[in-house]
Amino acid sequence: MQQTTDTILMIRPVNFRMNEQTAVNNYFQEELDIKNTEINSKAQQEFDVFVEKLRAVGITVIVESDDELMDTPDSVFPNNWVSFHSNGDIAIYPMFAENRRKERREEVFMRLETEGFKIENIVDYTSAEDEGVFLEGTGSLLLDRVNNKAYCALSPRADEDLFIEFCEDFEYTPVVFTANQTVDGKRLEIYHTNVMMCLAENFAVICLDSIDDKKERKNVVKHLKQDGKEIISITEAQMHQFAGNMLQLRGSNNQRYLIMSQAAYDSLTPQQIKAIEKHCPIISSSLETIETCGGGSARCMMVEVFLPKV
Repeated sequence: MQQTTDTILMIRPVNFRMNEQTAVNNYFQEELDIKNTEINSKAQQEFDVFVEKLRAVGITVIVESDDELMDTPDSVFPNNWVSFHSNGDIAIYPMFAENRRKERREEVFMRLETEGFKIENIVDYTSAEDEGVFLEGTGSLLLDRVNNKAYCALSPRADEDLFIEFCEDFEYTPVVFTANQTVDGKRLEIYHTNVMMCLAENFAVICLDSIDDKKERKNVVKHLKQDGKEIISITEAQMHQFAGNMLQLRGSNNQRYLIMSQAAYDSLTPQQIKAIEKHCPIISSSLETIETCGGGSARCMMVEVFLPKV
């Protein structure tokens, strides 16, 4: 079992804009004072440059275009609705914003099958939406696939019972905690685990300051250390620049890379960069429009494909 893959799925946006339905509890989103058509075209440019950079180092990027008719402003973040597993299973997740539920499309699975991947079984959690219960894919869950652990910061978009159910179905040990950020002087829950934490093969980048409960913080650190991961701590200010929203992938010759946005990279100190580069080179790309309006960054845009080949 590997922690990293050399193949990802990405969805090219066609109607990208600030999603008013997600802004209620995603405190990373901000308004841009330009027309939506301009926002979408800037997002497409950022997307295309990003894909090129990944392909240049030998990462396989399967790009599927969004459906024009759906009006899905957040479709560029597909990791919230689906995850692909090495036993051929696919998980489909319940999402908080109603207009995001339309992002779940059969065509995506058909595309993967045409690319030679084998789908054995679909585990569908979406009926939880009827109960107002959500778990937003690898936004909410951070999977340590080698050590069979799943980390989850509880929030309105990550329900504890459903998380435990996922862990039972996929045989992961749950590591549960709450992560907060300061919004207008109040401590409020961070909407997704993957903005405050990144799990790589031999290290973790994490905003420990966001875990206010000391016992919970100690428990997370204990699990990471137990599994031999070097902990690279980031500040809350760095987290706001998406320094937690990173993903390690493999390119040509099995070379590992840590993928992040330019804003995330620019927020890191020389010491932090050195700590990361001890393990693998960094690839960064400007995602300014996508980050500002979407409130998500590089990690959210990539779904890891671990499915077996036919």
